[in-house]
Amino acid sequence: MMTSEQLIAFEESIADAFNAGQIHAPIHLDNGNEAALIEIFRDIGPSDWVCGTWRMHYKCLLKGVPPEELRAEIMKGRSISLCFPQYRIISSAIAGGILPIAVGIAMAMKKTEPARVNVFVGDMMAESGAFHECVKYAANHMLNMRFIIEDNGLSVCTPTEAVWGRTMPAMSDGAVMISRYRYQSKYPHAGAGKRIQF
Repeated sequence: MMTSEQLIAFEESIADAFNAGQIHAPIHLDNGNEAALIEIFRDIGPSDWVCGTWRMHYKCLLKGVPPEELRAEIMKGRSISLCFPQYRIISSAIAGGILPIAVGIAMAMKKTEPARVNVFVGDMMAESGAFHECVKYAANHMLNMRFIIEDNGLSVCTPTEAVWGRTMPAMSDGAVMISRYRYQSKYPHAGAGKRIQF
């Protein structure tokens, strides 16, 4: 498994390439969540699926996608829609779009093999109706799923608690588990420089 230092070095190289104008598409960079993700991935096996949104660089590396293969996709402009089905990792850049896809994979896995589906979402998406409906469906059908909320306290630039007035706790419902970890990134929502808010 990659170390925090290796993950950070990879992401800094992507930030440098983006700032040098070598990537002609949006990027969403990971930072500040290295230790939390390494711990989560200790419990993710080769046959398990990892599904997520547009911030997937670290997850791809921790699932076993070779750094050079990942970098090639990012350089082609696919940072926010990384899919490597051969490593059982997929993402969707559509807000909440990965949730029903992850439930569908979990339903298929229930019928064919005992793999778990791990789906990562941000804290704002965890407050959405789509999230709650997918959790309910997964629990009602006893799907082998884990929903991981990556909580940076923001939805783009809006504080999540200011919008919703609360944060959802970690919980478990049979085979379906919901967990949350908090982190703070040095990078803006998109890109690699400083975000100026007017």
